[in-house]
Amino acid sequence: MFTPRGAGNPPPVRRDQREPDQRRSGRVEPANDRVAAGPVLYDAVLLDRDGTLVEDVPYNGDPEKVRPMPGAREALDRLRAAGLRLAVVTNQSGLAKGLFTVEQMRAVHARIEELLGPFDSWQVCPHDDGDGCACRKPAPGLVHRAATALGTTPARCVLVGDIGRDMTAALAAGATGILVPTPVTRPEEVSAAPHVAPDLPAAIEEILRRRAALHPAPRPRRAGTVLVVRSDSAGDVLVTGPAIRAVAAGAERVVLLHGPRGRAAAALLPGVDALVEWPLPWIDGDPAPVDPDDIRRLTDRLATVGADEAVIFTSYHQSPLPLALLLRLAGVARISAISDDYPGTLLDTRHRVPAGVPEPERALALAAAAGYALPAGDDPGLRIRPDGLPPAPVGLGGPGYVVVHPGSAVQTRACPPELAARIVRELTAASYRVAVTGGPGEAELTARVAGDAGVDLGGRTGLADLAAVLTHAAALVVGNTGPAHLAVALDVPVVSLFAPTVPYGQWGPYRVPAVRLGDAAAPCRDTRATRCPVPGHPCLSGIEPGHVLDAVRLLGVPGDRPAARADAGPVVAAGGGSAR
Repeated sequence: MFTPRGAGNPPPVRRDQREPDQRRSGRVEPANDRVAAGPVLYDAVLLDRDGTLVEDVPYNGDPEKVRPMPGAREALDRLRAAGLRLAVVTNQSGLAKGLFTVEQMRAVHARIEELLGPFDSWQVCPHDDGDGCACRKPAPGLVHRAATALGTTPARCVLVGDIGRDMTAALAAGATGILVPTPVTRPEEVSAAPHVAPDLPAAIEEILRRRAALHPAPRPRRAGTVLVVRSDSAGDVLVTGPAIRAVAAGAERVVLLHGPRGRAAAALLPGVDALVEWPLPWIDGDPAPVDPDDIRRLTDRLATVGADEAVIFTSYHQSPLPLALLLRLAGVARISAISDDYPGTLLDTRHRVPAGVPEPERALALAAAAGYALPAGDDPGLRIRPDGLPPAPVGLGGPGYVVVHPGSAVQTRACPPELAARIVRELTAASYRVAVTGGPGEAELTARVAGDAGVDLGGRTGLADLAAVLTHAAALVVGNTGPAHLAVALDVPVVSLFAPTVPYGQWGPYRVPAVRLGDAAAPCRDTRATRCPVPGHPCLSGIEPGHVLDAVRLLGVPGDRPAARADAGPVVAAGGGSAR
């Protein structure tokens, strides 16, 4: 096997002709980080060059100036030993500026491989910011090219970089991003990053840990009836979908216990054989008082399910223990859940997950601890059943439109109406068809937002109807709310107007192309507030409609009708960072 040829590659050398110390560090055993059968979370790692792999020497064309980052060789060897493929994705505007030649750059890359070991692909953008290319980060072109060269997809890639441009490129391609800040990384880039690691070895450790967390524990036999539990809202139910599919792959029958707010999403999930709806007062955000008679009825209802075991899925701030007690009273023999609190004999499998893990992976890790894994060929992404959706409303004019969803059941996560209206006008003026969606009770809001520019679907799009609309959409502009996860389940790119009351790395769009907008360092950060604690909703109200237009273009969505004005302006890629 040869190092791939290309503009940024060092001279080709056979892998079997390299010295042993070039193939693997002597301190890393090949099997230590390998993951046995289970879902494919990642199979490739993409790495920025300057500031991530090697010290950032501006416009370096001299191999003698190459200095690896501390611990880089050992960390990369761990990835190689784990069977992960590696690629470098790097902006090199020094080529466009004439500050070094292609031959000099190749010599630098050969020196990097001499010090850090071989890479499976080198992807280089030789352009400058003003060239308008599709490959210069924060554009996602390099990520797409690297994934293709490595025989995978962006969703199965992690990009490790040191500035905001790296993270924007990763998210816009649908890859995972891990930021390793350096002294030149801006504070706002750190705040906006989906995941942050203190150094490259720590980033690699997190990648390997997350892969290993989905490796299922041994099970003696296939399960019979399993009760899976996910209360709370539609979005919570949707992000638990991959884990429920994992349980379904190892069980004869799956019954889902959900709350009233998750009813519509529960009905869309594949892998579920029966539904039980019951409000849980220790989970619901606006609960009724605890009623002893209601609790007795719930316990009796759980007993009629006849479950051999139960897997209780919760969000990171919720406790599974009240329900575990009722399940014990209902005669369920085996119960698994994530719990930081001591469970006594309430749980057979007490699992723990570090903070910051995406909610779908958090649930999948619990399923794996209980002995369940997705079957071969089932990606860990969100899914809904394609059958049974209603037809899309008339008047949309065929596929390719952009959907703007301004509402949310949680006030802090909703786009301010006046901003949403300006976004609709900006998009339509730039030749995009726009549909404005909203559920029952939101007709007044959507009429205000759509104005005379967008197609108003307010009051006509419950969750299943919204799924039908999104099936033919090119992108969704939305806050951190259930419809964002519905779009993810349909592989629709998302412009995420994300209020930072909860961590983006846990609740942002998962494994689909996305652009994050909003003030990630706003005072409401990590408060979990349901009503905005800061007057004026500054985390979202400061978004400019032009930034949304830039984000839609960054996601590769073309306008498809005649423009309403001639001065729509050039594309300005979203995301920050230095200009290298």
